[in-house]
Amino acid sequence: MELEEIIQTTKTFLADEFEVDETKIEPQANLRETLDLDSLDYVDLVVIIESNFGFKVKAEDFTDIKTFEDFYNYISVKVNSN
Repeated sequence: MELEEIIQTTKTFLADEFEVDETKIEPQANLRETLDLDSLDYVDLVVIIESNFGFKVKAEDFTDIKTFEDFYNYISVKVNSN
């Protein structure tokens, strides 16, 4: 799966699920702050990722994800390593 396809898919479901304007989802923006995530939101995010991209997410995977760019790269590596 190409990175651009991952970005588009991700932006769409994040905007819908977390009710945020898609224009605020920029590569260098802080993921947690932009989406106003709390611990329960991370659970929702994991479920969404697993259902959209077909891989299991571990909680510790999120320790290094700060920006949307980090998030896209994480998904890309996981999707393309299967």
